Amino acid sequence: MAKIVGILGGMGPAATVDLFQRIVEATPARRDQDHLHILIDNDPSVPDRTAAILAGGPSPLPVMQAGLQRLVQMGAQLIAIPCNTAHHYWPTLQAGVDVPVLNMIQETAAWIRARLPQVERVGILATSGTLAVELYQRALEAEGLTPLTPTPGELETIMAAIYQVKAGRLTGEPQALLRQAGQALVERGAQALILGCTEIPLVLGDGDLPVPLVASNQVLAEAVVREALAGERQPG
Repeated sequence: MAKIVGILGGMGPAATVDLFQRIVEATPARRDQDHLHILIDNDPSVPDRTAAILAGGPSPLPVMQAGLQRLVQMGAQLIAIPCNTAHHYWPTLQAGVDVPVLNMIQETAAWIRARLPQVERVGILATSGTLAVELYQRALEAEGLTPLTPTPGELETIMAAIYQVKAGRLTGEPQALLRQAGQALVERGAQALILGCTEIPLVLGDGDLPVPLVASNQVLAEAVVREALAGERQPG
């Protein structure tokens, strides 16, 4: 039997819907019954992760822990969190439940090493919180890759775009701002770019910049399908 999947969502709601859609599309299904059983806890009251990390804002951890417990109580056997910055709290979240919580950061770095073997220098488009705690920098270095990060000015541009997307603006200025920041990283030597905030792939995609764009939420969706179906079709 395939594992029941739980999505710890609300960070933000659009990114939660996007992950659900990507899981559906990534599942090798020919009929309804071939798809995964997915539970979603979409609690948008989770405090802002970047504000908690950088400005001493309210911790998102208690709300996230409560959401994880609800998912486990409903029967989730595998959990995904479609928020990169929330992975700062991943060790504590994983320690609090007995089911696997996929690590989107590690999955993304490993995906680049496996799928883009020619790439050595990777640019990171992410929130200031994700970058400040070096989630992607450490994960990339562990895979033998060189991370390239935005300048403070570029980071302001990225954050402005992300908050516009969270407010529901999916065309125009946010896409232009993200292209601008991404192009700056490419000009400094990035051979691929991580879309390391789950709002970014909602407005930026393949062909928008001259290097491969690695959407962290797509990597997470593929990891969910892989792990949920692992061992399901073992020969009897």
